[in-house]
Amino acid sequence: MNAELSIVVIDDNPGSLELLSEALAQSGATLYTTSNPMEGLELVRRHRPRLVITDLVMPGMSGLEVLREIVRFDASIEVILMTAHYTTETAVEAIQQGAADYQQKPVKMALLREHVAALVAAAKLRQRAYSTDAEVTHELQFEGMTARSRPMWDLFAMIQRVAPHYRSVLIKGPTGAGKDLVATALHRRSRVPGRFVVLNCSAVMETLFESELFGHVKGAFTGADRDKTGLFELANGGTLFLDEIGDMPVGTQAKLLRALQNQEILPVGGTAVRKVNVRIVAATHRDLPAAIAEGMFREDLYYRLSMVELEVPSLKDRPEDIALLAGCFVQKFSADYSKAIHGVTQRASLILERHEWPGNVRELEHVIGRACMLAEGAHIDVGDLPEHLVRQQPAPSANKEDASSPLLQQERRLIDQALHAAKGNQSEAARRLGIGRDALRYKLKMYAQLPKWPTEDPKYAGADAPDQLVLRGMT
Repeated sequence: MNAELSIVVIDDNPGSLELLSEALAQSGATLYTTSNPMEGLELVRRHRPRLVITDLVMPGMSGLEVLREIVRFDASIEVILMTAHYTTETAVEAIQQGAADYQQKPVKMALLREHVAALVAAAKLRQRAYSTDAEVTHELQFEGMTARSRPMWDLFAMIQRVAPHYRSVLIKGPTGAGKDLVATALHRRSRVPGRFVVLNCSAVMETLFESELFGHVKGAFTGADRDKTGLFELANGGTLFLDEIGDMPVGTQAKLLRALQNQEILPVGGTAVRKVNVRIVAATHRDLPAAIAEGMFREDLYYRLSMVELEVPSLKDRPEDIALLAGCFVQKFSADYSKAIHGVTQRASLILERHEWPGNVRELEHVIGRACMLAEGAHIDVGDLPEHLVRQQPAPSANKEDASSPLLQQERRLIDQALHAAKGNQSEAARRLGIGRDALRYKLKMYAQLPKWPTEDPKYAGADAPDQLVLRGMT
């Protein structure tokens, strides 16, 4: 078996170190061992192992201190703590600080070999995934947009169908969802020979709209010292993209409607009408029918533009795209910043998936860009994310009302008892519960966000108190 995994073992007991080395020698992993925790950290920094196995009580530096240093260096490294002096409180603290497992000495070698074998298999799978990442991402792309969600691929199919034929299209969707990318895709797929010209209607002064769209002749107004070509003429034979058209003044809307109907323009101060052949793509985040009712948008212009309407979904309506987009942005910014960042840790991914993303894809891009700039390890971790994402409230399913339900209370109690009986060993606790270890860790994270056990209730007091420490310590 090829050694695709490296392991660092730190234990000040020579006998224990030798036993672990012999037990893991045939695991298919490269082993680095030391009895000195400081030397162990150097090995971690030098070889960036997938797994670190460390004793809890050592001279000079405790296993918890080693754990904290490793998490600070690279949170994706799994750490298993071992101790001959097991306490529930220490197990809770270790798990809270990022330990993958907490085992009591003498360590069950069969369980340890099983854990390492799973890591070796995961390393091989990850290696294959890395080699196919570019191919998979390419398959999930359409004209610069990346998605795996059905709403987005329905949108891509609609773009493909209408692009060769449209004269005008209205793109609707929230700010930051990617309406500009949809407009660009329409232009590219239309195969028209002319240019793609953009006007951001929210960035133009009302008095300059007509000149921007239709141009002006020399002397048309104060400061017009030369002829100016308008955007309609620049886009002749191509596409004019009117972004945020809901911000266009009503007076300009009437002139735009006339240009669309007749495919001709009159420059400001000019006398000769000029023919144009322009496709129009308009985009807005506003509710145009409501603006029509308020007299802020012309109804006839709306119907002219909306012969075809395309809706860009918000990011919260396609959560399956969050991890995919985050991965694409990690690749982009790690290359921009010349940093070897390979992805996002699981706990940071949970935070990204829980966020509502009011700024949509643009907000996600800014968050990942900032995180890549700050990241010191090979993966983006919780500490690299903006504080408001980390501090946000738990998902609605984890509120106080839900936490008080008898079903959840019973589940928490069973998990608590299994962890106590297994002396903090998550693999053993999962076996007792009849669930996978990943499922157990997910539930522990979920219950860590819920209110503490109602200690005033006599059901949770007295002799059963030690069983409560596992989850109470995590809240």
